[in-house]
Amino acid sequence: MANGQYITKLHVSTTKDEEEILGAQGYQFINVNLNQGAGGNQVLLWYKKECGNRSVTRIQFSFSNSMKSGLADAGYELVNRDLNAGVCGDHIFLWYFYGSTEFDIPVVNLQVTADAEEEPALLQDGWERLGCDLNRNAGGNFIYLWVKREKLSYICEITASVDFVSDKHLFELGYTRVDEDTNRGAGGNYVFLWYRRTTDKSKALTALNISTSLQEEAKLQAEGFKKLSVNLNKGTSGKDVYAWHKKEGCESQIQAMLLLINSKAWNEYQKAGINFVEKNLNDGNNGWIIYLAYK
Repeated sequence: MANGQYITKLHVSTTKDEEEILGAQGYQFINVNLNQGAGGNQVLLWYKKECGNRSVTRIQFSFSNSMKSGLADAGYELVNRDLNAGVCGDHIFLWYFYGSTEFDIPVVNLQVTADAEEEPALLQDGWERLGCDLNRNAGGNFIYLWVKREKLSYICEITASVDFVSDKHLFELGYTRVDEDTNRGAGGNYVFLWYRRTTDKSKALTALNISTSLQEEAKLQAEGFKKLSVNLNKGTSGKDVYAWHKKEGCESQIQAMLLLINSKAWNEYQKAGINFVEKNLNDGNNGWIIYLAYK
């Protein structure tokens, strides 16, 4: 079948035999080992672009069993290959979806990074980084999958969840989950940020921020920000941490938001002039230091 413009299928190989089979089936691969730096199997991501087939519009990852049911119930396709095959990290699985909501924009290209220095340039070029480190808890490089969409799109809404009960509903409403726990390493609830995309520039959010105290909440409120009602530190001994957003003002429209857990990325993003909110999402506890960045 002739090549189309959109990504229509995804697969993962964890052995040489699987590489040969997927190659014979007409899949193309991205030449970055998803286990880079961690040892284990060579794990590669494969994709197809086929004319006349539905386009993939959303990609998610699961790194715990609790993350799977919402994806399955919402109709996501599971690629049943562990991205951490052969190493002792989390069992990470890729899921993809053919969506038809107004928030679904076809994916036309994929890229994988294994170094923080590569990331800001992709973000500046309109790529969207997906939230899960594909070497999660396996050591090695911080590895991320990036998607390029058919049209320029913006983040129009964000929300947060503190359990997995609402996952199916949020996926059905067109949300993408940022697959990194804001409570990582801190105990407490699994807390996730979510966002929806739009091609309508007038609906885009224009700024994001984080508060870790009542004084900061009052300041952001006075500046016209709206608060997400979910404490991103829920269930931990840390401070109450809230995400804030706004649509007003003449700031540029937000095309992407990321949680940065790789300390090397903090300087790289700031040097590139990307908005970096210097408020640790795990303030007051012993969890991972996590910062929010957006463009």
